[in-house]
Amino acid sequence: MRVISYNLRKNRASGELVALDQQYEPDVMCLQECDTLELPREIGLLHLADSTLTNRLGLAVYYRKDRFEAVKTQAFALKKSLHDLVLAPAHERLIGTRLIDRVEDRELVVASFHAAPLTAMNSLRRNQIRTAHEELNLLGPGLPTLMVGDYNYPIFKRNLGNKINKSGYDLTLSDSRTYTRYKFFRGHFDLATSTGLTIDNVETLPQRTSDHMPILVTSTYTDESVHDTVRQSERRTVREFERSGSPVPEDFDI
Repeated sequence: MRVISYNLRKNRASGELVALDQQYEPDVMCLQECDTLELPREIGLLHLADSTLTNRLGLAVYYRKDRFEAVKTQAFALKKSLHDLVLAPAHERLIGTRLIDRVEDRELVVASFHAAPLTAMNSLRRNQIRTAHEELNLLGPGLPTLMVGDYNYPIFKRNLGNKINKSGYDLTLSDSRTYTRYKFFRGHFDLATSTGLTIDNVETLPQRTSDHMPILVTSTYTDESVHDTVRQSERRTVREFERSGSPVPEDFDI
């Protein structure tokens, strides 16, 4: 699975999305700092699952309709920083989508995340990350989950990684830095945290209009047998009935 995450810098880079889709052919695209009123419903083969509605700088998730079926999308408010309370740039800092992967016959959760800015303390951002993971587990209990976005966490990542590992998630950095606007705060701002997935590669894509660079996360399911659910098994049974041309029993319920 290929997932692009991109902070559009107050929507300035929105005109690049079609080219990103055409060049890298992602299965999912997660956006931060986008103008949700201007977002198209479709970007190539990508379909808009949903976006936040109350943010000045919004979040959005797109997915390929030929591969995935969206079950549910939900936005979440996380603990606010002083910056949020005064300037109100972001009421909802997380949006997650529960998907059915038709290719792998699996379910998973993919989310776009935007942590509090650098004016907040790292402890608050860790609180937001922990809460985000908890909310996503409620959205898809026990499912493979990938949360990508702007974590605003340029230093002390080893401490962050240790705390994330204790919660059952993995933290993965890209192959090169993703932010270059400030002289003293260049580094890996755009990250991936995951559970139930093997992150094969996180590539920083070339810089464009935004002060953030897009990242491309390539992942595979870690252990299908562990995460295989009764619902997925029953769905496979239904497909076998359909392929054979036999009617599905009326009392068969998924």
